[in-house]
Amino acid sequence: MDHSLNTYQNILELIGNTPLIKLNNSVVDYKGEFYAKFEAFNPGHSNKDRIAIHIIEEAERRGILKSGDTVIETTSGNTGYSLAMVSMIKGYDCILAVSSKSSKDKINMLSSMGAQVHVCPANVPTDDPRSYYEVAKRLHAEIKESVYINQYFNELNVDAHYRSTGPEIWKQTGGKITHLVASSGTGGTISGCAKYLKEQNPDIQIVGVDAYGSVLKKYHETQELDPNEIYPYRIEGLGKNLIPTATHFDLIDHFEKVTDEESAHRARSITRSEGMFVGYTSGAAMQAVHQLAEENYFDKDSVVVVIFPDHGSRYMSKIYSEDWMAEQGFFDADNESHQNIEYINDQASKK
Repeated sequence: MDHSLNTYQNILELIGNTPLIKLNNSVVDYKGEFYAKFEAFNPGHSNKDRIAIHIIEEAERRGILKSGDTVIETTSGNTGYSLAMVSMIKGYDCILAVSSKSSKDKINMLSSMGAQVHVCPANVPTDDPRSYYEVAKRLHAEIKESVYINQYFNELNVDAHYRSTGPEIWKQTGGKITHLVASSGTGGTISGCAKYLKEQNPDIQIVGVDAYGSVLKKYHETQELDPNEIYPYRIEGLGKNLIPTATHFDLIDHFEKVTDEESAHRARSITRSEGMFVGYTSGAAMQAVHQLAEENYFDKDSVVVVIFPDHGSRYMSKIYSEDWMAEQGFFDADNESHQNIEYINDQASKK
């Protein structure tokens, strides 16, 4: 930052140091205090900005990535956008293999940032040549002078949050945090934060949020990948049908599973009750908090930090679309549509 002008050299200097915001109306009946780590304040609107710049700059430092090279990655959308943003500013090409489960909003945003996007079917085995894992690996093999980020198996994913998100949370809570609740996908965010926080206080409880249809919770409990756990689900950015090495299961105390439907409604509820326009995965994290609170997992002295990974604008065609919600069968007597739009006839009244 140039202090004489009070400016930034580019948008990448705004990554990190996101606010911790007290939750109020959405937790009125819960024991303890609850805070949201609002990662939408990153310039790329998600926590994935942190790993994008850390991994790319480390590759530059090691001489692996040079001017004119191509950055390749698999992504559900957020990592891809962050990589496209960093690559564009630093002068790299960016190719992304994206799950078809990703919202159209995310896919369009990736293209708008200049990335070449390959949309791959979501519900195929990880070793299927059409899967976004295999497509990314094939492109990396075909394109000379390319770097495959491989966030699921890249320890730098964990290191980025160990160096930034974890220390920020510790400082922002004055070391009073008792519980961290974070969605687990690649595992980088939760593992990096957990590593740092448990070094400061090993009694801090780390709660991972998993989806029904994902293998992570059962693997944490049994150390075995059970294929019977795998089936299609709608939430983006958490859960997996494989075991990422970027997930440090030994640092996670408990996994809580959440449903697609309840997570969607929870996200919409946060937006209406707290004024934070949050994404689908944030709703999943808050749904886990709700379930745990009902089970008396927290007490009056708990200081709970919930990571809200991204912004609701990336889900306008999904959870914030009344049509999409209705198509999924997510509206019932308890959860009705809340569309408050009235169109005024633009034709002059006939006399």
